[in-house]
Amino acid sequence: MALAGAVLGTAVGAVAVATPALAEERACRGTLGAVTLDNVRVPQGATCTLKGTRVKGTLKVERNATLVARGVHVVGNVQAEGAASVSVVGGSVVVGSVQVKQGGAATVESSRINADIQYDANSRYLRANGNRVGGSVQVVGNRGGAQINGNKIKGNLQCKENRPAPTGKANAVGGNKEDQCRGF
Repeated sequence: MALAGAVLGTAVGAVAVATPALAEERACRGTLGAVTLDNVRVPQGATCTLKGTRVKGTLKVERNATLVARGVHVVGNVQAEGAASVSVVGGSVVVGSVQVKQGGAATVESSRINADIQYDANSRYLRANGNRVGGSVQVVGNRGGAQINGNKIKGNLQCKENRPAPTGKANAVGGNKEDQCRGF
């Protein structure tokens, strides 16, 4: 069809210009099941539960929003800034990173994260347990406590400036265990 349109456009003296397909963004309030979506956004103050959902792009969690993602497959990143709570659990796969910044609680458990897990300047309890992580786990400047247990991490395990200091054990780390996470 595109070739026919280009030939027709040339025949009448017009130049056909291809326009990129725009990825659709779906706002999530409530529960979504086993559907495939481009990008998902949890709006400010909303709660979204994803069960077996496939996201071809980014999963973004806005201020004071809550995400519970169980058995999801995210091709991009999970990004949260100022979120109330973020949970990525139950055999979920994130091809990119999970980044939770300046928010409340977060849990990444029993999942595969191909890039990094980053917890930065959060105020409530954080968990990273039983994951396979292709990059690094970075836990920096958090104030609610953190638990880091039983992960297989290809990169580094880095913890600093957390009060209280994180707790953890049985992490297999391909890179370095640094600062507050040295003994994990």
